[in-house]
Parts: sequence; C-alpha cells; structure tokens
Amino acid sequence: MPAVVSGVEGAEVVFRLGDPSHAFTGVKLWQELGLAAELLEFKQVDYGWELRLPRPSVHRMEYLFDIADLGMRTDPTNPRIVGGAFGEHSWLPLPGYVEPAWITVPPIASALTPLGVETPVGEVDVHVWAPEGITPTFELPLLLSHDGPEFAAYAGLTHYAGAMVTESALPPFRLALIRPTTRNLWYAANPQYAEALTQYVLPAIEAQYRSRRPVLMGASLGALAALFAEWHHPGTFDGLFLQSGSFFTADTDPQESRFEFYAQVTGFVGQVLTATTPPSTPLIGMTAGTTEENVHNNRVMAAKLAELGLDVRFDETPDMHNFTAWRDVLDPELTELLQRCWGGADGAGAGRVGGAGA
Repeated sequence: MPAVVSGVEGAEVVFRLGDPSHAFTGVKLWQELGLAAELLEFKQVDYGWELRLPRPSVHRMEYLFDIADLGMRTDPTNPRIVGGAFGEHSWLPLPGYVEPAWITVPPIASALTPLGVETPVGEVDVHVWAPEGITPTFELPLLLSHDGPEFAAYAGLTHYAGAMVTESALPPFRLALIRPTTRNLWYAANPQYAEALTQYVLPAIEAQYRSRRPVLMGASLGALAALFAEWHHPGTFDGLFLQSGSFFTADTDPQESRFEFYAQVTGFVGQVLTATTPPSTPLIGMTAGTTEENVHNNRVMAAKLAELGLDVRFDETPDMHNFTAWRDVLDPELTELLQRCWGGADGAGAGRVGGAGA
C-alpha cells in the first residue's frame, strides 16, 4: 500500500486521503485550473480515497479537499499551506519550481506608518513603509500598491522591498500600502475612486513624505484600477505594474458577465482597445499566469498598449491567479520596471537578486 501522502509521481499528481472505513461519502478536489468536474472525483481505495491527474503545465498547484458533509479542507497529508484573500490552501510544488531568492534575504529594519486620507469616496486607509531612520523630508521614489496590506501579508511585498534595497537592486524607496474599503466598487473602473486616489491620496502622501517618480501597482481588479486611474488622470504615475489585470471584454470574458460591475469594466477596456492615441506614456510592466482565465485579456491589453506606442513588457508565468504567483515574479518583473523608472541603487539599474538562475 502506498503512503497516504499527496504528491507528484512521474507524469501524475496523486491526491490521497486516509479513510479506511470510508466514513466519508465522497471527496472532490477544488483547484484553480478549470478542469472538468468529472475529473475531480476521488475514487475509493483500500486506505480511503485517491485521485490521479495528469501533471498540469504549471510549476505549483493550489488546492483544497471538498469532503462530503465537512466542506472544504486543506490536505491533511500535505504540510505545505499558503494563505490568501480567500483563506488557506494546500499547495504542491511541481518539478522545476524554485521559490524566489529574495525571500531568504533577512528583513531590514523598517517603519510602517498609518495614514488615513479623507476623500469623496470615504476614508482611504494607507500604511507607508520605509527603511528605518529615513526622515519624511528626505526625498525618495514612491511605489503605491493596491490591496497593499494583502500583498504584504500574502506576497511578502514589504520583505521584497527591503530585500531589493539590501541587495542594491533598487535605491531606497517608500511603499504606500492602500487598503480598499469596498474593493469591487472602488476598483471596477470607478471614476470617483480614480479621483480620490490621484487628487487626494497621492497628494496626502506627498505632503507627508517628500516623494518623486510615483509608480502604481495592482493585481486583478487592482490592476484594472491602476490603468484606469492613469488613463483618466494622465501623467500622475511614471510607471504601472499590472498583474493578472481584470481587463474583461465580451469576447474574452463572457463568463464574467454576472459580475455586478461588468458593464463598467468592459466599457473602459473597450475605450482603451479602440483608442488611437494614449493620454500618457507611463512605463508598463505586466504579468499573468499562463493557465489563468485573465491571461487572454492580458495578452490583448498588452498588445494594444504596445500598439499605442507605450513601453510595455509582458511576461507569463506558469502559475494561476493567486498571491504566490504574483509574489514569484516581483523579481525580476517589478524590479526591472522600477529600475527603468528610478534606476538601480547606483542610478544605473542593478541586476536581479540571486542572479538569472535564482
């Protein structure tokens, strides 16, 4: 009998759950890959339950067990657990997966300071990260992050920032973590939020901290909101870092048509895709997972922005729509964008942390 442990076995991924008395009436696998439901039913075996799948074309896989009468559970046979906006998931590394080198760089001393900003859409909660000992009057480049606290918690964004400074890949900078109060409403191509961000939040940060060359980043709807803000308030940001952006169109994303702000999103995306000139020319970095739903609309958007003459660098990564996928490409993708906007620690643009093979 095999060990009751989930893992990769040759060309298959095997999921196992111990239940020799078959007390459970059924087990299914929840995963992000969009596999047909009939492929995800566990079969009864002597030791309990087993599911075999062909190894997918990703380098890591997040999943849950859906156990009849118990609901969604992490895999008790697998100690690898990752947090996220929708709770904890089990995950398995597939052959070739290597975690980013920067996560092993010891954290630097830093400060995280709250800053509440009153705007027409309500108070926007911001926390400003900076290396310890730098006074607010000392001018530094500024990176703003939509869903900032979640990016810090689940993608190690503040650790990344410190590691890049420590390794001289980037100059010292400040990082503003923006927490949305009503995420879908604010981020779904909302002109009131774009005004709040560009006319209230950014000026409030710059009034408190001497800043230059702001760059805005976001993932999913946060990426859409970043592009929307710069499109409608051109020249606000020197660069945009857009990960798995929700650039929905009726052609690429009919499955999203029940989303409450679908019309607003597709309307704005349509405006961009039919534009003949861009309102501004920020440097743009984009990433998406090769097998996630948003990859198709990201390909369309990247091609259009490049057609409009913007400097766009788009990279696909063999993962899905989750914080770890976004974390794993911060270096080199975000690093390279910030180097293009700010220069490296010496102003010339340093290399990737850990080298090309990290």
